Amino acid sequence: MDKKMLKEKPATIYSEQIKREKNDPGEGMRPLPWIVILMLGAMFMWGAFYIVITPSGELTNFGDQRTLSLLEPKVELSGTNSIDGKQVFIGKCAACHQANGLGLPGVFPPLAQSEWVKGDQAILANILLHGIQGQIEVRGISYKGVMPAWNALSDDEIAAVLTYIRSDWTNNEQAVTGDLVKKQRESTKSRQEPYKNVDEIKSGS
Repeated sequence: MDKKMLKEKPATIYSEQIKREKNDPGEGMRPLPWIVILMLGAMFMWGAFYIVITPSGELTNFGDQRTLSLLEPKVELSGTNSIDGKQVFIGKCAACHQANGLGLPGVFPPLAQSEWVKGDQAILANILLHGIQGQIEVRGISYKGVMPAWNALSDDEIAAVLTYIRSDWTNNEQAVTGDLVKKQRESTKSRQEPYKNVDEIKSGS
């Protein structure tokens, strides 16, 4: 074998080895599943439709189209003062009568659709001014317990909370004024103890 063949043989062997080698795996692009494409398309169409049908309000910082006046808490008016009767109720009355006005069965009477709440304003004002320590019937159920007097509240505060309970929880009665509470406070000032029964409450004294 001549020298020329000896020089070409290693090159030939190396070439054959290269041919036997497999190509390195490449990282190709994997297409998205068709279900994902459909979902993205549906979301895009829904978003475009929502933008088209949503009215453009003047106050763009309120995305739900509410105005600042609607977001402010409602204030119950009593006389010339503005007092939030609901806040007075939550602070003084909700612990017993509950925020929904339903009270606790057999323990604290309900205010919702109560004949006392919907009835004579003067009698209702007297109850708050002097409290109850005895038996009372509300919506056909007898309750016997203690309701404290709230005469430390101002006339307008009592009027505001009475107005609130007479207009919430499906109650729909006329507002109570501070002047009426003031009149009842003056006319019953001789009473030094809570009402003990229905007859005393209805006597108006």
